Amino acid sequence: MLNRLFPGLLTATTALIAALACAPTMAASFAVSFAPETSATPLDGRVILILSTNDEREPRFQVRPGVDAVQIFGVNVDGLAAGDVARIDASTFGYPYDGLAELPDGEYVVQALLHKYDTFNLSNGKTVKLPMDQGEGQQWSRSPGNIYSEPQRVTVSDDAGVINIVMDQVIAPIEPPADTDFIRHVRIKSERLSEFWGRDMYLGAHVLLPAGFDDHPDASYPLVVFHGHFPADFSGFRTEPPDPDLECEYSARFDLDCYNRIQQQEAYDFYQRWTGPDFPRMIIIEIQHQNPYYDDSYAVNSANLGPYGDAITYELIPYIEEQFRGIGEGWARFLYGGSTGGWEALAAQVFYPDDYNGAFGACPDPIDFRAFVSVDIYEDDNAYFAQGPFRRVPRPERRDYLGHVSITMEDEGHKELVLGTRGRSGSQYDIWEAVYSPMDDDGYPKRIWDKKTGEIDHDVAAYWKENYDLRHILERDWATLGPKLEGKLHIYVGDMDNYYLNNAVYLAEEFLESTTSPYYGGEVDYGDRAEHCWNGDQDNPNAISRLRYNTMYVPKILDRLLTTAPEGADLTSWRY
Repeated sequence: MLNRLFPGLLTATTALIAALACAPTMAASFAVSFAPETSATPLDGRVILILSTNDEREPRFQVRPGVDAVQIFGVNVDGLAAGDVARIDASTFGYPYDGLAELPDGEYVVQALLHKYDTFNLSNGKTVKLPMDQGEGQQWSRSPGNIYSEPQRVTVSDDAGVINIVMDQVIAPIEPPADTDFIRHVRIKSERLSEFWGRDMYLGAHVLLPAGFDDHPDASYPLVVFHGHFPADFSGFRTEPPDPDLECEYSARFDLDCYNRIQQQEAYDFYQRWTGPDFPRMIIIEIQHQNPYYDDSYAVNSANLGPYGDAITYELIPYIEEQFRGIGEGWARFLYGGSTGGWEALAAQVFYPDDYNGAFGACPDPIDFRAFVSVDIYEDDNAYFAQGPFRRVPRPERRDYLGHVSITMEDEGHKELVLGTRGRSGSQYDIWEAVYSPMDDDGYPKRIWDKKTGEIDHDVAAYWKENYDLRHILERDWATLGPKLEGKLHIYVGDMDNYYLNNAVYLAEEFLESTTSPYYGGEVDYGDRAEHCWNGDQDNPNAISRLRYNTMYVPKILDRLLTTAPEGADLTSWRY
């Protein structure tokens, strides 16, 4: 009927409908900018966009890999001025979905953050752009000066078009901790590091003084280095009983209610032991060696981070010993720590065998790169997948004590790639590359494997082996290292470590137990079904023993010190 009344109308309508069906939709994209009041100058850095379905915490604090991952995207910006736009669109790589087109339609809580980069003119002539730590321990979500937006709800769909996000908040500076009767704080400019980085660089430490320090001015003390991640202050030491009004906090990791109260009680118990009549009088320090790549340096010299090992051993520690009456000799210095700190303690002992008299490394990061988490970097071709003739299987990165996998190697790699290119994510695998790899032509660390595909570069792996594979170095150099390390290496790990770190310890133990000239004379111990980070306590669960590093290892240190001190050594002034 209509066609008879209006000739050609249906034909035109049909054509219009067909044209609309073929027309591209306004796919969702994001335009991220920062408000003029947040910065008067253009900025370099990484714009990170986070989308979450959980509004209980800000999205920037929810970023993690694995089954609990929230969606993230990232783009680099150079000279971004106020009002300029950083675009997140279909071409932007993301995690866990690779791109916006894969993201399910729906409502999300969205937040953007600009992680600012500084320009470093390195002493070797290279110029790099990296995030300078601002006292927070290289945490992009909390770094003072970073600009971010308030969380907002947005609807993402095929026809959402451009979604504008304005970053108008600036993270405030951090107040440094104050000195107390027992805890002092030091910060020194490192000449070695400043020369490498082409600007002033600093090392710091939190120093726990022994009871009676001021009452015994003639005493000189052994020194213990408690290695680990960036410490905001000296941890696990509290001079007052637990706060009776403290609101209970549940620990999902340990499935314990009121774990914050347990922590306070353990810290107070340590204070009571520390000041008791029978506890050894020593100095314990926790080092601040955060850097543009991570929350600590791994306490060794590195092509990309500079001479942190030398700076700590030959600048910071002598300064502390001079200021606080340390004995100042290798026989009276010791190391311990867990996880990263466990590797650092063992590595410092291996690389500086005469400067320390014993290392107690709990759940150390991989000490044999044939078991680098779940990868053999020398024999495997891909870090993300085990490849067969017809099937490839994801390599696991994290498990629980029953073997249930929650994170894969690809999960962590892709998360890091979104947070920062060229090793700038501030995360675990990027710092391993920054520490262990040679410097690439562009001034950034050479990749051990392709971050997208997982393909391993075996030339880089060979460099890692000769310079940082601790088991290999021990075996290669035992003729000279063995006599200097006899009785100094002590390693502890759970046999169900979440990150498979026990596998590297097995391989290292095979070599250590086979040594005869001399026999290594240390200790390797395993916790049955114990997760990360078991540290040698066969009587208590991880939730408790992880809070007792000092009380566990200081007595062991005392035993070794008394049996190995050279003739004429001071064994009395500090034993009151």
